[in-house]
Formats: sequence, C-alpha cells, structure tokens
Amino acid sequence: MEKTRFAPQTFLARLPLFDAMSPEELEAIAAGTSERHVARGDIIFQRGDTCKGFHLVIFGQVKLAAGVANGAEKIIELIGPGHSFGEALMFMEKPYIVSATALADSLLLHVTKEAVFEGIARDPAFARKMLAGLSRRMHGLICDLESVALQSGTQRVIGYLLQDEGTAQGAQLTLPVSKAVVASRLNLTPEHFSRILADLSVHGLIGVQGRNVTIMNIDGLREYAG
Repeated sequence: MEKTRFAPQTFLARLPLFDAMSPEELEAIAAGTSERHVARGDIIFQRGDTCKGFHLVIFGQVKLAAGVANGAEKIIELIGPGHSFGEALMFMEKPYIVSATALADSLLLHVTKEAVFEGIARDPAFARKMLAGLSRRMHGLICDLESVALQSGTQRVIGYLLQDEGTAQGAQLTLPVSKAVVASRLNLTPEHFSRILADLSVHGLIGVQGRNVTIMNIDGLREYAG
C-alpha cells in the first residue's frame, strides 16, 4: 500500500492521551515511535508474541481476537482511528494473549514501552491518562461480559444498532465490518445474527440491504428489546 509521510508528534498531539504534553515531551515520545503500514488481512501480532509497546490507529481498522476450542475465533474488540491497543500487556510485560489483524488497509503508530515509561517518569499526569484509558477499556469489557450473560441475542443486536445516542427514527446505519465480524463481536454465529436481523425486518422495525440498516421504528426496537 502507498505510504504516507508525516511527523508522528503531529498525530500524537491530537490524541487525548498526549494532548497535555509539551512539544519537547512529544518529541521524546515520537523518537520511540515507528510507522507501520498494514494491508487488509495482515497479522499485526499473534497470541504469544512479545509485547514491546502499544499501537495507535491513524486510519483503518484492527480486530483483536482470541481462538476458541473449535478452531474458530472470538472477536474481543474492534479498534478504529484515534484509538489504541496493547497497553495493558505492555505494562505487565507479558506476551500477547490475543491476535491483532487489519480489517482494512491501515496505518499504525507503534510506541515503544521505553518511550512510555520515560514519559511517565517525566510527567505523572501522563500516567494518570494511561490508567484512565485502561480503566475505560476494562469497563467496556465488563459491560460486554454482562451483555452476553444477561441479554438475549436480539437484545445484543438492538443494543449494537442503537449504541450511538444520536441514532434516531429513519437513521441509516452502515455496518463498519462484515456481518460475520459483527456477529462474532456480539458472541453470535453469523446465521443467528442474520436470523435476528430478518426477524426485526419482518416486524417492520428495521430495513436491511447488505450492510446497510435503516431504523424504521426506533420506539418499537426499544420496546422489543425490553
């Protein structure tokens, strides 16, 4: 894929994690940062690989997935532009416990753990921001576990479609990834996910055309989800 040249600190300065840093501090972090261009389908790392830092997504999309007993995979998280992954294991100095694969042509920044540790030593506020980011991710994973344990498949699908608070009657949504990927993210088989979409469509609650979903009856959807 065609490479894009830019100063890493320019992008880092736009992220909440780094927005309070001085130009000198950003320069120091950028010195420990490298670009990684990955094509759709490329493996970024696999379970068991050594974690030497964390990644930031500039553009594209990455899936984090774990293998399951039947040889399939369970998608843990989808990472889009402006978001990061790999911080927790970097701090634990443990190998990766999931794999990361590009779902689209992507540009990543890899920040070495040495650069992060030096940044924390210089600025305690940076450490607090790292902890806040890790806490948000843990909260999200706990919510995912709660959803799987306590909600039906239909409730999880409706929750996914209405996750954006700005979603309104008549809104047209485009699934950012394939239906199979969304199904795995919701802990459903692709067949079950398709049946739920078809059922909601039959009831006049949504319209489905490929990866495009139209919210036909938002109040009905909420009521259907209980």
